[in-house]
Amino acid sequence: MDMAYLRTHPQHLPTFLTHQRIRETPVHSGVCSASRLTLDDGASIFAKTWPSGPAPDGMFAAEAAGLAWLRAAGTVPVPEVLVALPEILAMEWVEPGESTLEAAERFGRDLARLHRSGADFFGAELPGYIGPLPLDNTRGESWASWFAERRLDPYLKISFDRGALDASDLASVEKIIKTLHRYGGSEPPARIHGDLWPGNLLWAADGRAWLVDPAAHGGHRETDLATLAMFGGAPHLDRILAAYQEESPLADGWQDRVPLHQLHLWLVHTAAFGSAYRSGVRDAADALSTGRYA
Repeated sequence: MDMAYLRTHPQHLPTFLTHQRIRETPVHSGVCSASRLTLDDGASIFAKTWPSGPAPDGMFAAEAAGLAWLRAAGTVPVPEVLVALPEILAMEWVEPGESTLEAAERFGRDLARLHRSGADFFGAELPGYIGPLPLDNTRGESWASWFAERRLDPYLKISFDRGALDASDLASVEKIIKTLHRYGGSEPPARIHGDLWPGNLLWAADGRAWLVDPAAHGGHRETDLATLAMFGGAPHLDRILAAYQEESPLADGWQDRVPLHQLHLWLVHTAAFGSAYRSGVRDAADALSTGRYA
């Protein structure tokens, strides 16, 4: 199997893997198992499978659609999807490199252009996934109500039901959800990555930063920027934000809304992985309860 054959017969990739006719090298990934596959012509591709049996229904189709949608904007580089089957997702291999100031500034400008390319509504055409959890992408017209109903409330309930959050946590976040309209920053839907923590920004050997593992949808552009600051923050985050601001200035008060936009991803983590991430939820809720929008 070479790249030309793969492009015309993507459905055959699982068969070749099953019969060990492709060299496979495991690589680090998230909730999925991932490998670098080397084809007969020497080309490499990146492949993802679910570690225990078939992937959740629609997971790889949703990711493939999100990658294609982000890639269609022609701004931040996004890997080309080569195979999107229920059991495997494969895309072009991006050679890792080092983060640089030049790459960070270019990424900031390109991310602003990606967001500016827009979306028709808040949400997406297909139901999605974020990590191992389903993501409700039902269409919405008002960001505040949509974010409350589709991004905060479901993961708050799961987290509480699983014992990752206690009653005081529940009450604090429910208060934020009920008053979310106060936070302002209303904007038209942006074309966003949707899960842009620093691990989903791939610094490549071509000197650019690539977007990977999206939960792409029409959302608020501040969400992508806020999550870039999580888990230690992306390299050169200050330069990314400065370049972004030069290209597309952010609305007044955006810094104060950072914990609000981060709250979704913290709740996803408590829902999926438990109370080890409770402090993130707690810190975000406390910042919002004492900030300018309290």
